[in-house]
Amino acid sequence: MAVPLPYVVLKPGPTVNTLGSDNGKEVIQVTSAATSTSAGQLRLTTVGVQSDVELVWAIRGWLSNKQAVVPKELIYPPNQSEKQVEETNKQEFQVSQSSAETVALRELGYPVQTFVKEVTAGGPSAGKLVKDDVLTTVDGTKVTGPEKLTELVRAKPAGTTLTIGYTRAGKPGTAQIVTKVDKSGDPPRIGVGIDQKQPHPFTVKIDLDEIGGPSAGLMFTLGIIDKLRPADLTGGKIIAGTGTIDDAGNVGPIGGIPQKLVGAKAAGAQIFLVPIDNCAEALKNAVAGLPMAEVATVDDALAALTTFNSGGTPKPCSAS
Repeated sequence: MAVPLPYVVLKPGPTVNTLGSDNGKEVIQVTSAATSTSAGQLRLTTVGVQSDVELVWAIRGWLSNKQAVVPKELIYPPNQSEKQVEETNKQEFQVSQSSAETVALRELGYPVQTFVKEVTAGGPSAGKLVKDDVLTTVDGTKVTGPEKLTELVRAKPAGTTLTIGYTRAGKPGTAQIVTKVDKSGDPPRIGVGIDQKQPHPFTVKIDLDEIGGPSAGLMFTLGIIDKLRPADLTGGKIIAGTGTIDDAGNVGPIGGIPQKLVGAKAAGAQIFLVPIDNCAEALKNAVAGLPMAEVATVDDALAALTTFNSGGTPKPCSAS
């Protein structure tokens, strides 16, 4: 009865209002900009993991409709220690914060800029582009980030002449650049090193202890937007949700949906934002009195909140 089993028990974890405070500190801290106060809440949701499981705890978990008993290796891979898993979760949490800030700032009118870090000597861009040029278009198509620039350059074969739009010292310009390859089989290049920046006149910091993983990305994004916009995204309601976020604003699936729904309901949530790829699982584990809205992007989430706060019904989760 007392022998540890190769399982973990997943339980509803704490929920946190991203617009409020945790352990006496604001979760989202903004410096050098006016912030608004919302009447409602935007709550991220978590899953608690009990890693030391004896038979009695496993039986309770199996019989519970709020817990799940899963093989330990699903949470802690055999080739990693619990400490290594925790460290990975911390890193993913930091990445989710960075992407949340990127997406929120773009929504607030501060676009990502792709700029030239260096120009390859003797390369296609030598004498045409210079360090710190902000690259804006390729053949008229907008450059929304480094990945988009790379995609546009590689979309046509080497030897193609591309019209590259740029801004230099605040002034727009264009350059005709012929792509090339360094050696056979390489993708086409324009001969510049690039990076991204997102100039804005304030700082944003997320301060939240003991939370790991990437699943709070969506709720952090919404929290930053709500803090910096005069309008109240919550409409005075308690909104809960989950989902990863990438730099493009796409909402990705996460684990522990059944436990997160239970935790959200216990926290008084009036609607739950569900990543589209988690909808089938969410429908199987629906919690009475907690409507669910399907979201694939941050724009979907914003639209869902607008609809819900005006008395409408956001796009519900579907099983397909």
